[in-house]
Amino acid sequence: MTQVDFYILQAGGRGNRYTLAARLTEKAWSSGYRVLIATESEEDLRHMDRLLWVHRDQSFIPHGILGKADPALNPVLLTNPAEAGDEHDVLINLCASIPEYFSRFERVAECVDQEKINVCRDHYRFYKNYGYQLNTHDIC
Repeated sequence: MTQVDFYILQAGGRGNRYTLAARLTEKAWSSGYRVLIATESEEDLRHMDRLLWVHRDQSFIPHGILGKADPALNPVLLTNPAEAGDEHDVLINLCASIPEYFSRFERVAECVDQEKINVCRDHYRFYKNYGYQLNTHDIC
């Protein structure tokens, strides 16, 4: 069954849910996982794409946009909530809704900042009602 982790950026914490997603992406990728980042809009997708290019000066996260980049060369893919391709390792959800395909992933990471905390409470209730293993992590 899919493991669901909520990463909650504390008030006054460093960055926002996008920078948190970049940090989680780097950690998952460096551990050998493929990562799919689901974004709410084309604007959010472009923002995450730019952020992954400049996330850290000393590292590079190979990534591309699902349907435009070769998945064999890009272990990190960005998408909208409707598309998942063949991915199934780690899903990082930045959407206001839970993508329909979430349950085929080994792990789902919900990035929560204070701006989206109420939306993520709804996500938490949804996963809990369906019996998914839930973990929460407070991030400074």
